[in-house]
Amino acid sequence: MNKLALAESSITFPGKPNQSTAECWFDDACILDMDYFVKTISGIKSKGVRSDLIGSIIVHYASKWLPDLSSDDAEKGPTSLEESSPESVTASWMKKRFFVETLVGILPPERDSIPCNFLLRLLRTANMVGVEPSYRAELEKRISWQLDQASLKELMIPSFSHTCGTLLDVELVIRLVKRFAGIDEGARSGIAVVKVAKLVDCYLAEAALDTNLSLDEFIALGAALPSHARTMDDGLYRAIDTYLKAHPGVSKQDRKVLCRLIDCRKLSPEASLHAAQNERLPVRAVIQVLFSEQTKLNRHVDWSGSFNGTRSPNTAGLEPPGRCMSKREINGQQMEIKKLKEELQRVQSQCLAMQMQMEKLMDKKKGFFKWRKLGIMPSLKSSVSVFERIEEDREANFDIKAKLVRGRIPPKWRKSMS
Repeated sequence: MNKLALAESSITFPGKPNQSTAECWFDDACILDMDYFVKTISGIKSKGVRSDLIGSIIVHYASKWLPDLSSDDAEKGPTSLEESSPESVTASWMKKRFFVETLVGILPPERDSIPCNFLLRLLRTANMVGVEPSYRAELEKRISWQLDQASLKELMIPSFSHTCGTLLDVELVIRLVKRFAGIDEGARSGIAVVKVAKLVDCYLAEAALDTNLSLDEFIALGAALPSHARTMDDGLYRAIDTYLKAHPGVSKQDRKVLCRLIDCRKLSPEASLHAAQNERLPVRAVIQVLFSEQTKLNRHVDWSGSFNGTRSPNTAGLEPPGRCMSKREINGQQMEIKKLKEELQRVQSQCLAMQMQMEKLMDKKKGFFKWRKLGIMPSLKSSVSVFERIEEDREANFDIKAKLVRGRIPPKWRKSMS
């Protein structure tokens, strides 16, 4: 029996009792010879072994060779490459590069055969040692297939490029998300899309803390998924608020562009309340949030009133209620409707006050620019008009007093004076 057959006969798969034999085979035979491991994997594939079992073998072997690929932080330490060869750093990196490229070449072609988090760790190591672009593209394609299984910790891959100013490789994540969004809808489920949307929102909240993150990168990642991917926009709003905190110099126009990513109808009541009081948001975005909440309240009032008999909605297609409501239930609904109406009036008064403030600001700006064209400031205009009125009043009073005095002077004095 040759070495290949001996190695195949000594493999222990999940569910079989002989675990020590597998560990001895991995530690003694394969760690020391990469070519032998590749031949062994090829022989296992030819036997028709399931792809997920082959993937588990590759993951175990890679974690033994490079502990950085292990999911357990306690097991990470000096790699076997560094322990077995006292060579230079360059030679060690060349071996790691060869090892990563070899692993990518023997990965099973089936989807979900390799865990997504392991592929992300392998991609991080590949970017660090500088593998060929074709191997990196292959890893990115495999990760995009199962991006919904990724964790935020493994997705936060640092940037190893000297031209990139951010700490995290945001461009890599943008490529992964766009490739995932480009997959045929029949090949990915709706639950997977929702999971990726939550993952992207969490990643944006972490990346937004970097002051070197550009606005274009943030918008590109936030808009990479379709609008129906997010059932709620609370996570996206939190990321935008974090970005505005870390980048106080963002212009008003850029703030408007950022807020266009948010759908106010998908904000929870808590997020809407926070947004209505958020001074970092533009006024237009705050008004949209208030109007959205007002619309929700109106719908709630209409729905409650239709069951209470205060309104007469279209009851076509609706079955009559099974029982009559008790007096206590009717009183409870009336109290709830009263509270909703009071809340609606409060929101309407706030909207009206904000509109009046905006009109005053616009009038001030118009008056300022109108007098600026004439070379007179608004303050000068008001002061000049005040002085003119004072002078006119004084002249009018003087004329009245003069007429009264003339009327009281005797005729002789009047002739002498004339």
